[in-house]
Amino acid sequence: MANLSGFDASTIEPSEFAVVPAGRYDAEIVDSEMCDNAAGTGSYLKLTFQIAHGEYKGRQLFERLNLNNPNETAVKIARAKLAAICRAVGIMTPRDSTELHGRLLVLPVLVKKRSDNGEPGNEVGVCQPLVRRAAATQGSADKTTSAAPSTRSPW
Repeated sequence: MANLSGFDASTIEPSEFAVVPAGRYDAEIVDSEMCDNAAGTGSYLKLTFQIAHGEYKGRQLFERLNLNNPNETAVKIARAKLAAICRAVGIMTPRDSTELHGRLLVLPVLVKKRSDNGEPGNEVGVCQPLVRRAAATQGSADKTTSAAPSTRSPW
């Protein structure tokens, strides 16, 4: 039981968080923890990402990486996503998930139909390193300040 004395719902407007539109956002990991899966047959790394800039600044998205699971495919996918996160933040051999916290990366956000209720929901794609643009191009209205490396020759 939790003590809620002093809380008055009549003084606060309820709010509903809509899904974050699909796109690429600057974000950082702000929390992580290992959790047992529902079946009790393994565990997953739960990561909390927080968008760092723009209209959705402060919004949080979550990723669950099945690092210990009887399904080898699930583990393979989770390890590949974790490897992408490690590369994106420049920590190749983390000893603890907290080493990944507080480092900006590009968070690809997808919108997909949820399997539990059919409503739209957010899903995290494969993270990428943050690459700053030159000051002249930072004024654009992009959702992220990252840019893909140029494939054009320098000449």
